[in-house]
Amino acid sequence: MDEIVKQALAKWPNVPHCFGWLALDRRGVWRMRDEAAQRAGHLGEPIRHTALNGFINRNYGRDDSGQWYFQNGPQRVYVELAYTPFVLRLDWRDETPTLTDQTGEPFEPVACLLDDEGNVLFESAATAGASAHIGVLHDHDLGLLAEHDALPDELPAPPHEARLRWGAIRTLPLRAVARASLPARYGYEPHPAAKPPQTIDTPE
Repeated sequence: MDEIVKQALAKWPNVPHCFGWLALDRRGVWRMRDEAAQRAGHLGEPIRHTALNGFINRNYGRDDSGQWYFQNGPQRVYVELAYTPFVLRLDWRDETPTLTDQTGEPFEPVACLLDDEGNVLFESAATAGASAHIGVLHDHDLGLLAEHDALPDELPAPPHEARLRWGAIRTLPLRAVARASLPARYGYEPHPAAKPPQTIDTPE
């Protein structure tokens, strides 16, 4: 998080959160959603300003309930997710594949998943104090997996496990998964919403 954002949070700690105005699309593009886009259920217009994209990337985070947000100074702007909280780009050079998420950070996979819509996803390792993350591979990079014969022709029936070839000497577990199961499985909320205010019973 940027230092200027930390300072703004300390100075104005109670600014109301913002919902519905920012989205992350299936290709890792940040999109601004005006009122018309929100009413129509559209993802909105791509944000093309380089500095603003960088600011969002550096201040992207997750709250305790699995809702992802951009910390815009003192205000938390929650993000509508077209699919997963991370969209991954694949680079494969000299038999060394690497993944980078939409914020520019490296993404180290421990498993690969194929969903029921044909999407390829990768799971990261859980760390101390943080659960495993899930990211969907950018569809433009699917050809790289085919080019390097990384995916098997078909998944074997259980209990046999398929493997994804990941470079010259490493393989990753490869599992089938239902897209609808991923938010609960990886603890994220695609459509953040404000929590209803708590009511306090008072004696009559």
